[in-house]
Amino acid sequence: MRYKTIAMLSAATLALAGCGQKSETSTTTTNTVSTEVGSSMTAGNDSLAAPLPSAGQSFANAAASGDAFEIAESQLALTTSKSAAIKSFAKKMVDAHTASTAKLKTAAASATPAITPDATLTADQQQKLDALKTKTGADFDTAYVADQVAAHQATLDAVRGYSTTGDVPALKTFATGLIPTVTAHLNMAKGLKP
Repeated sequence: MRYKTIAMLSAATLALAGCGQKSETSTTTTNTVSTEVGSSMTAGNDSLAAPLPSAGQSFANAAASGDAFEIAESQLALTTSKSAAIKSFAKKMVDAHTASTAKLKTAAASATPAITPDATLTADQQQKLDALKTKTGADFDTAYVADQVAAHQATLDAVRGYSTTGDVPALKTFATGLIPTVTAHLNMAKGLKP
């Protein structure tokens, strides 16, 4: 709507200039319109400054941050937990999610246009990781298992959803192929006894 108004004002300004109006009026009106367009593009309109990521980019970011979160927590479990079962699970998670990240990068790079996954942890993931760092003993093991169950359930929901409705074929194939692995990880996490 604003662009329509700006276009109409520009056309009116040009028409007035052609009818012999003073150039001062024309210049003033044009400058006003130009100022409005410039300010709306830089200050007042966030959608122009920062477009929303595509569904493929959003999925790739979620998958990358999910892998990063599970790797970070599992590396912490390898050094903090006293449970052999939890350490064994944690080692499997580090290996599996490192491999998953590599597959994700390959799939995302083959998209047109290429997608670069952002592995930055979400605020919730960072908060859970920070809270886990403060725990020891059984409290650590209980929190780690709860986080891993929740994270794998969220990942399973995301990959199932994207595998059916995804907009990037390579990422859709990646998501579909990941369903059995994530399901197995979720079941392993649910079977852990802290």
